[in-house]
Formats: sequence, C-alpha cells, structure tokens
Amino acid sequence: MATRTKKDEVVRQHVYLTFPETLINQPVLALLAKQFDVVFNIRGSTVTAELALVALELDGTQAEVDRSIRWLKEKGVSVEPFQKGPLD
Repeated sequence: MATRTKKDEVVRQHVYLTFPETLINQPVLALLAKQFDVVFNIRGSTVTAELALVALELDGTQAEVDRSIRWLKEKGVSVEPFQKGPLD
C-alpha cells in the first residue's frame, strides 16, 4: 500500500464564486468537475438574470484545488476564499 505524502493530502477549500451575466447559463461547474480531480459541494447560491453568487466547497489535493480556482478565474468567475483548512 502506497504511503500518502503531504502533497497528496486532500484539502477542503471554501470559496465564494461570483459569475458575471455572460456565464450564468454556462455549465461552468459541470466542466470544472470533468476537467479537474476535485469534488465540489454547493453550500448556497443566489441566482438572478444578471448575477450568480455561489458558496462552494472544493475538495481535492492542494494542487488540483489551486488549478481549478485558476481555471475559474480565467473563465471570468470572481473567486474569494472564505475558509481554508484540512478535510474534516
């Protein structure tokens, strides 16, 4: 059995996502789940015709979580952390 290293440790990061109007009807989170080795949990959301706000938990290795957040930002999603720590 392989030994797990700190690099492979699963972390949970809580972030607020703000989607601009142009991305509200796009499957951004579905694409995130397909492209990165992360699991997400929507903790809350508010969606209007002009804006979408999502409180999201992201679980994965720190490297994958960081890559997925970078990808979201490149897509035009505003990402703000609100809690960070080891997986409970």
